[in-house]
Amino acid sequence: MRNMREDERIEMVADVRADLVARIGVDESAVRVVTVEAVTWRDGSLGCPEPGRSYTQALVPGVRIVLEVDGATYDYRGTHRGGFRLCTNPMDGEIPGLDPT
Repeated sequence: MRNMREDERIEMVADVRADLVARIGVDESAVRVVTVEAVTWRDGSLGCPEPGRSYTQALVPGVRIVLEVDGATYDYRGTHRGGFRLCTNPMDGEIPGLDPT
């Protein structure tokens, strides 16, 4: 996997932050970025499978962005191409110790 450029990272965080602001109705200044990290997921669910869905059974390079508002954390997962979604049922879907960058 290639390294993320800083402008890509900034754009990803801005998109995810905007989604959370719209989703929970808070001011953007209330959202704190906890982490932005490149990960490799075990399958296409990005470590966040939805019941009844099937996923690609291959290693998937991706990004996890965790935001915090008033002590509550919000775990967004996606790929370098975008397509982030809020993960409400995280599972151990990343491969520990595998540096995807």
